[in-house]
This record gives sequence, C-alpha cells and structure tokens, in this order.
Amino acid sequence: MTIAPVPRHQPKKNKTSIDSSNGDETPIVALKELVASLQRDQNKIQDLLSSLGFALRSFSNLNQFLELTPLMAARVTDSDGGALILFKNNGQLRLEQIHCYDNQICQEVRHVFERANYHINKLQGISAESLTGERQSPQTPPSYGGVTVTQSSQILANLLDEQLRKELDPQVQIFGIPVLVKNIEQGRLYVFSSDPDYVWNPTRRKLAQLVADQTAVAIANHELTVELRSKERQDRELEIASEIQLRLLPSKCPQIHGIEIAAQCKTANRVGGDYYDFIPTNYDRDRQNRVDDNKNEASLVPWSIVIGDVMGKGVPAGLIMTMTRGMLRAEVLNRHTPARIMQHLNRVMYADLENSHRFVSMFYSEYDPKTRTLSFTNAAHNPPLWWQAKTNSLQKLDTWGMLIGLDPDSEYEDDRVILSPGDTIMYYTDGFTDAVNASGDRFEEDNLSRAFQWACLHLDTTQEILDHLFNEVAKFVGAVDKNTDDMTLIVMKVK
Repeated sequence: MTIAPVPRHQPKKNKTSIDSSNGDETPIVALKELVASLQRDQNKIQDLLSSLGFALRSFSNLNQFLELTPLMAARVTDSDGGALILFKNNGQLRLEQIHCYDNQICQEVRHVFERANYHINKLQGISAESLTGERQSPQTPPSYGGVTVTQSSQILANLLDEQLRKELDPQVQIFGIPVLVKNIEQGRLYVFSSDPDYVWNPTRRKLAQLVADQTAVAIANHELTVELRSKERQDRELEIASEIQLRLLPSKCPQIHGIEIAAQCKTANRVGGDYYDFIPTNYDRDRQNRVDDNKNEASLVPWSIVIGDVMGKGVPAGLIMTMTRGMLRAEVLNRHTPARIMQHLNRVMYADLENSHRFVSMFYSEYDPKTRTLSFTNAAHNPPLWWQAKTNSLQKLDTWGMLIGLDPDSEYEDDRVILSPGDTIMYYTDGFTDAVNASGDRFEEDNLSRAFQWACLHLDTTQEILDHLFNEVAKFVGAVDKNTDDMTLIVMKVK
C-alpha cells in the first residue's frame, strides 16, 4: 500500500483563526483518517495471518492448507491474485493452487503457468537427451551438466521465472517468493496484479514471505507425518517378524536322558540372524516319542543340537535363518550322518544364498543318550568348547568344512567324542567373542574360555553357567549398552 505524504500543518500567528471553522483543520482530519485506515489494514493483515496460523495447526490434510495459500498471499499484498507452484522430485512442475478475484485474469494466468510448465518440462527432456544421448524416463531426475534439477532447485526456479516473463502479458506484474523447506526451494509462491500503480514494496514482500514460510512449515510437517507413519508401519512389521522368529526358536530346552541343557539368544536388533535348535531325530516316525517330548518326559531318542549364524543382521538375516531352520529339519528326517546332512543342506541352499550374497556358518551335532556319544560336523562356525571334568581341560570340537552357500560342492567331515559324567560343552556364536567395550577392545576367545572354565569348576547348573557367561560379557562391554551383534549360547552338561 502506497502512503501519500502528509502535508505539514503551518501554525498561524493568530490563534483565534486556528480555532475558527475556516478550513485549517483539514490536514488534521486527513491525518486521523489515514491513521485509522492504516490501523484497519494492520488489523486485517493480523487477522489473515492468524487465520493462516490456525489453519496450519488445525488442518491434517496438506491439500486443505495449500488451498488457502494463494488466497492469503493475495489478500495480505493487496494484489489481484496468487499462485502456488511446487517442484516435484523428478524435476517436474505442478501448479498446486491459483486464486484471483477477476476470473478472466485468473484464466489467463493459469494458461500462462500451464504453457510455462509445458515448455520447461520439454526443455528438461531436450537438455537431458543432449547431454546423455538417452531419453530419460519420467522417474529419472533430469540433469544439467551433472547437476540434477532436484538437487539444484534454483535452476528450476530460474527457468520458471524466465518462462513466465516471456509468456505473461506485460500489463500484468508478477512477483515470486521461494518456498524453502530445510533450506531447499521446493516451490514458489507468486502474486500478480494488473494495476499499473501497484508497487512491490518491502512490506508486501515480507508479508508474502510470511505466507510462503507458513506454507513451507505445512509441507515439512506433512513430510514428517508421512515419514513417521512409514516408520510406524516398519516397526509393526518388525514386531511381527520378531514374534514369528521367537516362535521358531525353541521356547524351552528339551529333557534329554542323561544331560542338562540351557540356551539363550539375544539379538542386536528385533530380528536376528542367529539360530539354534533341538531336533529329535525320529520325530516324524514315532508319534509316542513326540507326545513324550511335548510333555518334557525323558527319552532315549538321539537329539540333534545345532547352532548357526547368518552373515549380517536384521530382517534379511532373519529370513535366511528361518529358511535354514526349515530345510535343516527336513534333512534331519533322512537320517544321514552329520556331514552328509550338512552337504545336502549346502546344496539345497546354495542358489538362494548366492543370490542374497550371504552365507551361513553352522555347527551340527547329534547326541546319543544310550552311548553318551556326540557326533558332529562343522561348517566354518565357532568350534564349541568341551570342558572335561576329569582333567579340568578345554578342547575344541572342530572339523573342516566351508560356509554354507559358498561352494555347491563343499565336502564336510564327520567326527565324534564320548562324553563322561560332568563334562560340559558350550556352543556359541561370534557375538560373544566380537563384543566390544568402550575402548574398542574385543572380548576374544581367550576371555570366553577362561570364564567358561571358571564357571564349570564353581557353578552347578547349566543355567548358572549360561547366566555367568552373559554377565561376564556385559561387564566387559560396560557403558556400551547395546549389542553390536546377535549373541547365542547353548550349555550342555552330562549328569
């Protein structure tokens, strides 16, 4: 709004003439009317901006708020109308909303924006094709000398302003304000006027910028809401995956004649890649034995005791773990030796693991309660530690064999040991040895061996030994309160 200069009031020498009604009070009346007019305009602007703020707080739909933006911009700047242009992620333009009081002018301006949009999009396609020699797909952001339009929004804004100046009637004045979200221009707010006396003064620019800033806040809030909803969906999916995985892992340790077992798995994330299982070797043939096992009654049936680790963490590793469990249980039914079971499992899983670029380490063993014999084979997993009670010595249970999924023709070796009363075996994953403290030191196998040997000498039950080992790692890690890798432990002791 242009404010006319107020003529100065010259005091007269004769005071009586000032008090008389001879027309000398006209400047005072005009000044009062001007002040009142300014006050009304200021109140109007405050009301409009308050309404915009209320809409920002109240509207949950972004489109509802964007409908108000050009209207508010036009009113606070006393222009004929306003238009909001948003930049899409692929470098395209979109005329989001347009508002004006004169329908004819509104249609003309709309057509200008549409033509400008068409020419800019066409120009982008030509530029991208001339630089790359290939026509880019609509999903590919166009580039200018290696700089994508979405990365340099100023390029797009300059193109738009230039095209509008070419297309728009010279009698229509148009002014643009950037809509900045996180310091990136994601659109432009325009106001236009056909009044030849219209002046784009600093006050109007500031008011238009206020509307543009409110629009940017609305867009940022919408993006944040979309991101939070997506995260909520992902969290729910992770919860479901975690629940499924927990149900696939043994809910409790079985009662096997002559031995005592404790086991626990702690995942670094909600879904982990560690795997352990207890499988009765004849669970598909002898229904009565299965009933007995479900009742936790002792059985002389041989049991498979297995532990594995999928390379990586999170959902991908959890999916491979689930697949490994199903395929291994199917292989156990064939009643082959541990090495043959591992060989078959590797061949079956090779194609899927090769495509996922992941591998599985696994230690597979079978315990025969009648002979106290533990048969086993190792596919490049951490060798379990065998504490022999008679000699108070530790020995590794290991055989040669490659990771599952590394080579389809891998061979594996069988071995066996006969256990004595009091002997204790610890199966573990590398989450124990790779645990890191605040200084960056790893727990390493030596510390784990010493802690295990001490526990075998001083503790009675497998659960006490298991708890002691987890506590030792927790004390070593100290202030680092989150596992960097999954940690799984099985402790088996001969009664």
